[in-house]
Amino acid sequence: MTKLRVLVVEDSLTIRKRLVEVLSSDAHFEVIGEAPDGRTAIELCTSMRPDVITMDMVLPGVNGLAATEHIMAHCPTPILIVSASFNRGDVFTTYDALAAGAVDVFEKPRGDEADGHWERGFLSALRMVSRVRVITHPRARLSQLRAQTVAARSSRPAAQSGELIVALGASTGGPNALVDVLSALPRAYPWPVLVVMHINAAFAPMFADWLKSQLTRDVAYARSGEQLSALRGCVRLAPADVHMTVQGGALQLTTAPERHSCRPSVDVLFESLARECGGNVVACLLTGMGRDGAAGLLALRRSGARTIAQNEETCVIYGMPREAVQLGAAEMVLGLGQIGPSLAALGSNAMGALGRP
Repeated sequence: MTKLRVLVVEDSLTIRKRLVEVLSSDAHFEVIGEAPDGRTAIELCTSMRPDVITMDMVLPGVNGLAATEHIMAHCPTPILIVSASFNRGDVFTTYDALAAGAVDVFEKPRGDEADGHWERGFLSALRMVSRVRVITHPRARLSQLRAQTVAARSSRPAAQSGELIVALGASTGGPNALVDVLSALPRAYPWPVLVVMHINAAFAPMFADWLKSQLTRDVAYARSGEQLSALRGCVRLAPADVHMTVQGGALQLTTAPERHSCRPSVDVLFESLARECGGNVVACLLTGMGRDGAAGLLALRRSGARTIAQNEETCVIYGMPREAVQLGAAEMVLGLGQIGPSLAALGSNAMGALGRP
């Protein structure tokens, strides 16, 4: 059996030894190096070429974000962020690292978990991350990708009545994908954008603030009762551990059971939009593991909505979009750099249907 070769990057000797101990207890992993700071992490990654890296964000000298950016630009390697810092600045740094190419984030052990629970979750997350095919991903590429413009592949009107709701679902790889898509929308984009993003619950509370800092539009977590008519040009995200739906022209939040082990669930949002709004929706399923959102995207397509799936070549994990494509739920399959411009074009069509300039 070929073992996965792991580089552990952590400045705390106690936590680093704990991570090494957990990894050494599993026959699937081999720890090939330990780094107490970002500079050493870069050097070891370059010389030892690990299969996967665990990366702390708060490091002396070269921090975890800078190390991630360098590694993804010069020797791309799957990275699992392992962090215990939840102040605003450090969490924003974690989101920046995810946007720079790190695959996922996992919370450090708190010490009060059930016996073996954290260890199983950590090893499972690392195995998943190690399977991701990463690419060279310098930060400068982000702005270049956002500058791409591609028209939608169909001239069919975007909505039945001219009004429009945009809905996005994402999971692993989602922070970068959402920034890319939403940055391509014009400043005066008048339609509400509803987002379900799967992210580790411990890191979720400040995700809306981080996304807002990357964009030039109103971004916030949804509140029950918000009227869609009052959210034109705004982005609303489903809060952690709560489903977001649309009922009677307003957002509603619910703690109904999980779907596909997910709450919030993309399927729950998409299916509510299919029931309520039908052809007045443009929905897109972005990068992510699993199949959440595929059935909902199919329901939307059957209701007359425009539906898009991100293509395999630009996904961090081609899971959710693949399921949608296999179901026939996606009218269009587009690269990441094409999706935002396509939403912008469809939005312009909807404005034209209303007779707006």
